[in-house]
Amino acid sequence: MINATAKTYRNAYAGLSGETWLLSLIMLINRSGTMVIPFMTLYLTSEEMGYTIGQAGFVFGLFGAGAFSGAWLGGRLTDKIGFYKVQLMTLIGGGLLFFVLGQMKSYPLICIFTFLLSFVNEAFRPANSTAIAFYSKEENRTRSYALNRLAINLGWAVGSGLGGFLAHINYELLFWVDGTTNIVAAIVMWLFLKPVNYKPSLQKDLTAPPARSAYDDKTYLLFIVITMLFAACFFQLFTNLPVYFKKDLHFSEPFIGFLMAGNGIVIALVEMVLIYKLEGKRKSMVYISAGVFIVGLSFLLLNISGAAVAIACTMIFMVTFGEILSLPFMNSYWIARTQASNRGQYAALYTMAWSAAQTLGPLGGAQLAQYSGFNTLWWIVGGLSIATAFLFWRLHAKPISN
Repeated sequence: MINATAKTYRNAYAGLSGETWLLSLIMLINRSGTMVIPFMTLYLTSEEMGYTIGQAGFVFGLFGAGAFSGAWLGGRLTDKIGFYKVQLMTLIGGGLLFFVLGQMKSYPLICIFTFLLSFVNEAFRPANSTAIAFYSKEENRTRSYALNRLAINLGWAVGSGLGGFLAHINYELLFWVDGTTNIVAAIVMWLFLKPVNYKPSLQKDLTAPPARSAYDDKTYLLFIVITMLFAACFFQLFTNLPVYFKKDLHFSEPFIGFLMAGNGIVIALVEMVLIYKLEGKRKSMVYISAGVFIVGLSFLLLNISGAAVAIACTMIFMVTFGEILSLPFMNSYWIARTQASNRGQYAALYTMAWSAAQTLGPLGGAQLAQYSGFNTLWWIVGGLSIATAFLFWRLHAKPISN
C-alpha cells in the first residue's frame, strides 16, 4: 500500500520539463514574499498611518484596477515581445515599486503607487501562464499548471506566516521583503532559465488556420464572463468568510488560521495526484462544472444550523476539493483554444476575469453581509456558484457559434 502510494506520487510529478519546475520555483520565491497585501488594511489603519477603513478599502479598489489593466497590457506585450522579457521586467519593476511604496506616507502617493505596483505585478501573470504552456506538453499541461498552483499556495502560506511576524516588529519590513523576493526571483530566472527565441510571429503553424483574436472568440468570451462570476464567489473564501468565522461563529484567530491553512495543505497533498489520475480522461469542462458545483454546495453548507466547528471544517474541505477539480482545468481549457501567436491575449483575458472578481466579489459580499447578514450572502454566493456550474456545462454541451 505504501509503495503503491509512493509510486503514484512519483508518477504525478514525473514527465514535467525542467523549465516547468524552474518556473514553479520562481513562482514559489516570488509568492513567499506575499505579505504586503494580506496586511495592507492593518498597515493603513495602524496608529502610525492613521487612515480609515474606508480609505483602506479605496486603496484596495485601486489595487484591483491596476491588476485588471496590468493583465491586459501583460498579455499584449507577451504576444509582441515574448514571455521571457515580460516576466523579467515585471519581476524587477514590481520589486522596486514595493520598496518605493513602503516609503510613501501621504494618501495620494499611496494610492498612485499601489495602482502602479499592482499594474506591473499583474502584467507578470499572462507571461508566466504563456511560458508554462510553451514548456509543457499537451498530455501534461494540466499537471504543469497544477505544479505552478502548488508553488503559489506554498508561497502564500510562507509569506502570510512570516508577514505576521514581521508586521509585529515593523510594517515597513513587509515592503522590503516583498520587493526583495521579487528581485531574487528575477535573478534566479536570469541565471537559470535560458532565453528562447520565442516570438509569437515565428511560432505560427503554417498548417493551421490563421490565429483569431481572443476578442472574436465568442465561446471564450462567454467562458470569461462565467469565470468572473464564479471567481467573485470563490474570493469570499479569503475575505468575508474569515470575518464570518470570527463575528458570527466566534472562532479564535488561531483556529481561523488553521482552517485557512487547511486549504493550502490539502491542495499541496492532493492536487497533483488527483490531476495525474484525471488528466485526459474527460473534457476539461466536465471537471470544471463538477468542481464549481461542489464549491457552491460548500457555501450553502454554512447556512445549516448545528455543530459550527464540524460544518466549518467540512465546508473548507469541500471548497478545496471543488477548487482542485476546477481551477487547473480552467487553464487547460483556455490554452487548448490558443495558438502561439495569440496565447498572451487569451491569458490576459483570463487573468483580467480573476482580477476584476478579486475587487468586485469581496466588496459586494461585504456590503451584502453588512446590510442583509451573512446567511443571505451564503445563499446568494452558493446559488450563484451552482448557476455558473450549469452555465459551464451548457457551454460544454452547446458552445455558441463564432
